[in-house]
Amino acid sequence: MKKMLALASSAVFIALTSGCASFAVSNDAIERSAAQALGLAKGSFTVSDRVDDGVKASYTVKTNTGKQYACYVTGSVWQFGRVVSDAICSEAGKGGNPAAGGSCNALLKAAGKC
Repeated sequence: MKKMLALASSAVFIALTSGCASFAVSNDAIERSAAQALGLAKGSFTVSDRVDDGVKASYTVKTNTGKQYACYVTGSVWQFGRVVSDAICSEAGKGGNPAAGGSCNALLKAAGKC
């Protein structure tokens, strides 16, 4: 009986926290994801203005050279731990539109978007 109660409690805990970025996404995960997405060394930028909205965590990245990016990740908690997506970032003021001067990557080029 105790085993069933513990199992049920664990299932309820996982269900309640699985969709909450504030629990699933740590600040360290945000820094690692932003560093990888932007090709920057950890410590060469600061993260601020974090806003958690459901499974999405939005934040601002400012590099030591003065560039600013708007980024977000999604996160959840599963049976085997936390899962955090790759960061999606766009340079502030560029709107993320490659035709308007945003970054153009191989996928966007292949799609004829830049």
